[in-house]
Formats: sequence, C-alpha cells, structure tokens
Amino acid sequence: MQGRPVLILGSGEAAIALLRELQRSREWRVVGLLDDNSELHGRQLYGVKVLGQINQTPAIASSLEVEHVIVAMPSVAHAARRRAIEIADQAALHIYTVPSFDDLMSGKVSVSKIRPIEVEDLLGREPVQLGNDGLKVLLTGRTVMVSGAGGSIGSELCRQIEKYKPSRLVCFEISEFALYQLQQEFQDTRTRIDIVYLIGDVRNRNRVDWVLNKYSPAIVFHAAEYKHVPMMENDNLCGALHNNVLGTQVLAESCKAHQVDKFVMISTDKAVNPANVMGASKRMAEMVCQGLQKHSGTRFVVLRFGNVLGSSGSVIPKFREQIAKGGPITVTHPEISRYFMSIPEATQLVLQAGLMGKGGEIFVLDMGEPVKIADLARDMIHLSGLQQDDIKIVYTGLRPGEKLYEELLADDEISLRTPHPKLRIASARPVHEIWAESLVKWVSSTATLEDNIIRAGISQWLDEYTPDTKKSSSI
Repeated sequence: MQGRPVLILGSGEAAIALLRELQRSREWRVVGLLDDNSELHGRQLYGVKVLGQINQTPAIASSLEVEHVIVAMPSVAHAARRRAIEIADQAALHIYTVPSFDDLMSGKVSVSKIRPIEVEDLLGREPVQLGNDGLKVLLTGRTVMVSGAGGSIGSELCRQIEKYKPSRLVCFEISEFALYQLQQEFQDTRTRIDIVYLIGDVRNRNRVDWVLNKYSPAIVFHAAEYKHVPMMENDNLCGALHNNVLGTQVLAESCKAHQVDKFVMISTDKAVNPANVMGASKRMAEMVCQGLQKHSGTRFVVLRFGNVLGSSGSVIPKFREQIAKGGPITVTHPEISRYFMSIPEATQLVLQAGLMGKGGEIFVLDMGEPVKIADLARDMIHLSGLQQDDIKIVYTGLRPGEKLYEELLADDEISLRTPHPKLRIASARPVHEIWAESLVKWVSSTATLEDNIIRAGISQWLDEYTPDTKKSSSI
C-alpha cells in the first residue's frame, strides 16, 4: 500500500474528515485511530478501526511499526490535546496536528493541511467564547478603525473585525511594508468589505484629524505602540514616551473631538508597577485615557494583557532561530516567567472588552498560569526532535528594565468580575483631566533630555515606577 503508516489521535468530526481526505492521499496511510471513548473501541470508521485509548499510543505504534501520529482533536479541551501530544512525544513519535477549529470552521483551510506540532500547541488554552450577537451590534455595518493595523495584534484585529462585516475598515499604519502585506492578504482572501489602507503616524494631529473627519469611525482600536522593553530602555526613552503617550493622547483627543463612540486602547501587564520605561509609558497612556473620560461623549476603554505567542519581538521565533543554528538558547534567568496567550485569543478578548466597556474601565485578561521561559525552551528543544543535551541553555542575566515575573494588577488595585469569565476590571485610581494634561506637557518636553533626567521625571509622575539601575546590555 502507498503512503507512510500513521495513527490518528481522536475520532470526532475533524478526525473523521481527516481520515476521509487522507484516503485519497499518496503520502499517508491511516492504520488506526485512538480515542478515550471506550464505546468506540473496535468500531470501524471508513474501513479503519478504533484500536484503543490514547494512552496506549506508544504500545500500539510500536506493534504496528508506526513512527507518525496526527493529533486531530481541535475542538476538545486544551488539557486533553496537550496530554495526547505529551504521550506521543514520550514515545519519540513524529507528531502532527490539524488546523485550529476556528480555521476549519471559517473555511480558510482544509483539515488535510496538517502541520508539525509547535510549542504554541502546548501553550494554547481553551477557546474564547465571544458574545457574537453583541459584537455584531458593535461592528456590523459600522466604520471601524485600527491604528497599528500592520502589527501582530493590529493585523489580527483587522482579520477578526472583517468577519463581522463592518461597512468600512480603516487600517492606519506607519510602516508602508506592514500595510502593504495586510493589503495583499485581504486581496488574496477576496474580502467584500470596503477596506481603506492609510499611512500615518498617530502623533501627527493633522493627519489623524483628517482621517477621522473623512471616514468618521464609530469605534477605534488603538494598537500602535513601541513595546520592546530592552530597546526602549537603551537610548530610546524619549521614543517610547512620545509614541506611546503622545500618540495615544493625539488619537484619543481627536476621537473625542470627532465624536467617536468608543476608543479601545491595548495596554500591557508591563504597565503594572513598571520597572522599565516602556511599561511606564503604557501606564501613562492608560492614565491619559482615564483623564479624558467624561460622563458623555467618547467612551475610553483600556485592556491589559501579557505576551502573545508569535508577535513581533516574541521569544519563540528567537528560540527557533537559535535551535536551527545548533544553539545555545539564551535565557536571561532560570526563574524568569511570563504569561502567554495566542494572538487570536488576545484579539478576540480585545473585541469583547470593546463590547462590554462603558467608559473609563481598565480591563484585565485572565492570562492563565505563568510559564517559565526555561521550560518553554526545553519544550521547543524536544519538539525539534532533539534531546536536552543536544542544545545548551545559557543564562545571560536580566536585561535592563526586565522583571523576573509580570503582574496584572498594581499593589493598590483590586479587580472586579465581569459577565465574561476571562475579563476582569481593575479598580485603578482615578485620574483628573488637568493632571493628565500636565503629564502630556512634560512628555512633550523630553525630546532633548538625558536618560537619567527622564527616568527621574517619570518617578515624579508615577509613584509605582521603580527605575532600573543596571547598565545597558546587548539585546
């Protein structure tokens, strides 16, 4: 018979669809399925038998001389998928998986587009349950604008928003190449909505005013930011402050002047008790939005979350490059940990916060459990088909502004429940508009100041900021 023998883990709709498609494949030959539902054991699906439980994978694979398995369980709980992956990995099998359930349902890909298991599959979590009816009211038939539309979060926001068929999607981006890539992607998908691609800087009030006056968006998602902590900490303090604080202030004030219904700012867990200028700049941007909130007019909503998998600057692409070169993998500290979330999950929760926000809130995402970066490196080594001894892990020391762990709430904050299980509201201290205006004036004055003076100034504005005193180091 043709094709490499393979076992399919799972027997649900995706597994059955995969089995049906692979029967026409010359590359694979399915010799059995495994599923934990004992009632299915012994049954045949399209001529292939369900051989046993998933924990029997090593023994069954050995007896059938199978070296490859495909995990076809996209709609089950993440813990069950991870368990299946780990069982197959311990048996030194080559592991593949099918696309996500959302991708399959959207029709973007077919179930036969299997791919090797990646570390994101181990870190993934339960699918986000969205209030689709509410999001249709928020987005469908309305003009929606995304700043930073070419970035990792901004571009995914555009993809998610496009599904809800707004009357127009305004993509605002400073990078010509990033905007071009987004344009090509939507052209390839043959979207039927009106999409406008605009080059511009959120700090340029004239350009921002022109855009808002011409297109009159009902809701603006603000994803334009500088976010690389060590780079912003080394000789770019002014850049972080001007882009993140002044850019937010210019866009937010213009939205208020043009009677935009909602302004949703994407923030970060690094804004909590910030130890670096990037985090401090994002906390200041949050406070600018708080200071602009009135009882009527534009509703300003802030959303904090941690690291997203696969975003620009993410540690995962860096580790992949280091493994491809034979190592070593560089980790700053054995105990350093971070919260991780997939880009689609994060952006879906951005939309959900945009729906729920009534104005003035700082939403905090449930980021799950933090992951040790060293453990993440070890997982990636294993998934590359290598052993721990094949790739060294070298600890290089914490970089400027880098904390061992991140926080989602400041010391003086508590969080309140919302109707959505993955969103809470931080009860941050109120911000007066006059204070926010004074802050913006100070940030505007930092263009020619030395780094030590800027750090001292930030400390005067943010009591919770603890400047890093370590010397600059390479990234």
